[in-house]
Amino acid sequence: MIKEKEMEHQSRGPWIGVLRFSMRHPLPILLLLLFAGLLFWAGVNLAMDRTNQEAFCISCHEMEANVYQEYKKTIHYSNRTGVRATCPDCHVPKQWTPMLARKIGATNELFHKLIGSIDTREKFEARRLYLAGLVWKSMKRTDSRECRNCHSFNSMDLAKQSRLARRKHIRSAKEGGTCIDCHMGISHQLPRDFDEDGSLHETFKRKGVACDDCHKGMTQAPD
Repeated sequence: MIKEKEMEHQSRGPWIGVLRFSMRHPLPILLLLLFAGLLFWAGVNLAMDRTNQEAFCISCHEMEANVYQEYKKTIHYSNRTGVRATCPDCHVPKQWTPMLARKIGATNELFHKLIGSIDTREKFEARRLYLAGLVWKSMKRTDSRECRNCHSFNSMDLAKQSRLARRKHIRSAKEGGTCIDCHMGISHQLPRDFDEDGSLHETFKRKGVACDDCHKGMTQAPD
C-alpha cells in the first residue's frame, strides 16, 4: 500500500512541480500561453491564406485538367479590364466563420482525392452533374454570397446593359432571384443532362420566363 502511494506521488511529481512554479511565477506562464496562442493563430491564418490561392486549388490533377481549363475560356479569367475572379473568389467565403466551415467541409474532397473518385476525365464527367448540383445548392442557400462580393443590383448601371440583361436583372431583383438562378454555366460547362427530367424548364415555364432569357434568339414555343 505504501509502495503504491509512493508510485502515485512520483507520477504526479512533475505536474505538481509545474503547478507550484506557475503559482509562484504567474507572469512568465501567462506570457508563454499568450505567445503559444499567437503562434497558433498565426499558423491558422497562414494555412487559410495558402489554401485560398488559385495555385493551391489547381495543384491537383482533377481540378487543373477539368474545370480550370473551362474557366480559362471565360470572362472571369480574361477580360478587357484585367480584373480576374479566381477559384477562391467564387468558391470560398470571405467571412471567417463560413470560411472555416468551408475548409472543414473540404476535407471530404481530400478523401475522394485519395480514393480516386474523379481521377480520370470519364469519372469526372460521370459525376459532373452531382458535383455541380452541390455548388448550385450551396450558392442558392447563401443567396450567391460569393458572387455578390463583386456584383450587386444596386451597383448595376442598367442603361449600359443589353435589353435582355436589363430585363432579366430587373425581374430578378423584384422577385428576389439570386445570381445562380441564371448563371449556372458562367464559369464551367453545364452538365449535358443537367435538366434531364425537365424540372428546371418546367419551373421557368410556370413563372412565365421567356425562352430567349437563356436561349438567344429563341421565341416562346406554343403550348
